[in-house]
Amino acid sequence: MSAPAAALPLPSLGQRMPGLILAIVVALVALGLGRLMPLVGGPVFGIVLGILIRNLVAPGVQFTPGIQFAGKQILQWSIIALGFGLSLNQVAKTGLESLSVTLVTMTVAFLAAWGLGRALKVRDKLKILIGVGTAICGGSAIAAVTPIIKPDENDTAFAISTIFLFNLVAVLLFPLLGHLLHLSDLGFGLWAGTAINDTSSVVAAGYSFSKEAGDYATIVKLTRATLIIPVCLVLAFAVAWREKKKGSTDFSLRRIFPWFILWFLVASAIRTAGLVPATMLPAIHVLAEFLIIVALTAIGLSANLRKMASTGLRPILLGLGVWAAVSISSLLVQLVIGQL
Repeated sequence: MSAPAAALPLPSLGQRMPGLILAIVVALVALGLGRLMPLVGGPVFGIVLGILIRNLVAPGVQFTPGIQFAGKQILQWSIIALGFGLSLNQVAKTGLESLSVTLVTMTVAFLAAWGLGRALKVRDKLKILIGVGTAICGGSAIAAVTPIIKPDENDTAFAISTIFLFNLVAVLLFPLLGHLLHLSDLGFGLWAGTAINDTSSVVAAGYSFSKEAGDYATIVKLTRATLIIPVCLVLAFAVAWREKKKGSTDFSLRRIFPWFILWFLVASAIRTAGLVPATMLPAIHVLAEFLIIVALTAIGLSANLRKMASTGLRPILLGLGVWAAVSISSLLVQLVIGQL
């Protein structure tokens, strides 16, 4: 019986530097463009610029270790940094008020992703990414589950691009529909906060309707974002069960467990306890945003556009169907419980 192959040594810092520098430089450009066009946002510019560079210039193999590091480790650091900006006390009251609608829309999103994904024959991991991104918080949710389910970089890029497309549609369409439906400020805020994916898009749509709607929608959205924690834990246990069922011996729950989610909770608890000076919060927010941009830029730099194109329109149709199901179910639940 042959001896097992030795594990490959991890790349050194020097080997990672070329790819890290490339991702950081492109991310800085994306951050600046996001400031100029906040409706699009730095993370989307990051992944788009990364995809363009990957498919027009094709960086050499010396960039690969750093790009992979940015797309995985820095991705996890960005989620931890986000925890410092989320006070659990701040969102508790609004969270309880919106919890019933949020839970229904999340359930609808996952069921729609599963059912439509099977009908459209979309790959399992891409279904999960689109379902999680639509159900919870767009690119941030996709970023959080990526280290757990380990999808292909092209699936991650495709999912984020699909989510962004419907974020943009929602920003333009939701305020108009809200006025046509004669929604109240709180009714529209709850609708936007539970049915639009990305935080920046929720803010844009909410404040386009009214200041009160924008304030309420933002808190609902932040509360909804915390649900990524139990979702990540469920996915981790599901992956563990599947590997055990396959009889894999090279597997342990300890290794796959999303420890960065626990550190996210620690960061949030520190923020809630008031141990972070208020003067530092803006800088922490910028750091978290930039780390996400660096990570998504790296994912873009890993994405093969030809392979993505071979996927066709089915993932976009899946994203459309899930987004429509979430938007309609949010309004229906509010109608049933008398919150419209």
